[in-house]
Amino acid sequence: MTCVNRLSRTARLLAAAWCAACLALSVSVVQAQGVGAPDFQALAQDWLRDATLAAQSSGGHALRMEVKVGSLDSRLKLAPCGNVEPYLPVGSRLWGRTRVGLRCVDGMSRWNVSLPVTVNAYGNAWVIKGTVSPGVALTEDDVVQSEVNWAEDTNPVLIDRTLWVGQVATRQLTTGQTLRQGMVKPAQVFQAGAPVRVVAQGAGFVISSDAQALTAGVVGQVARVRMENGRVSSGLVLDTKTVRIDL
Repeated sequence: MTCVNRLSRTARLLAAAWCAACLALSVSVVQAQGVGAPDFQALAQDWLRDATLAAQSSGGHALRMEVKVGSLDSRLKLAPCGNVEPYLPVGSRLWGRTRVGLRCVDGMSRWNVSLPVTVNAYGNAWVIKGTVSPGVALTEDDVVQSEVNWAEDTNPVLIDRTLWVGQVATRQLTTGQTLRQGMVKPAQVFQAGAPVRVVAQGAGFVISSDAQALTAGVVGQVARVRMENGRVSSGLVLDTKTVRIDL
């Protein structure tokens, strides 16, 4: 009887110890999940701050970066992890609305999740101050400089005047729009059949002659011309009357 009682008492102690261990493990998992989410946000915030500063220093523009980190799905139940590594998923970029990955690289269970983030980049840019109709050439009177969010759109900002002055609007441009790539295009300066001047240049010499355009001419693009001797060549359109051919 004594032996049975001892065994029974030992079994009860073991059961109590097992319950205590399970309870401790349960608490640790809950703590990892409950306290871990804010830590994940802080980890992503720090990583993004360093990454955006590095990207800004290599971009050549003085932009004021602002990072907003979202939260993990509350339904996720993540196992404790000794080392969580932030990374940028393939195909993503640190610009506008994007995502940052978080992966467990030191834990009993390896997991991989992502956080929604928004990266804003504020800086001066050219902004339309009136209305510009399609096909109308832009001048400096059509724009004003203002601070805007460069990351609001994926199309690059046209900060260099040479990229838009004299070019024509591809669509209706209205007040407040930031001047971006795709909103303007080079102007057509002559039609097919128009007389043009061809400047042929090579090593140490330049020859000019008259020719006839076979295609429409757009500044900065290639046009085909027929020379006086009947030869057909292609050259770069320089202005309303000149095509350059490199020999």
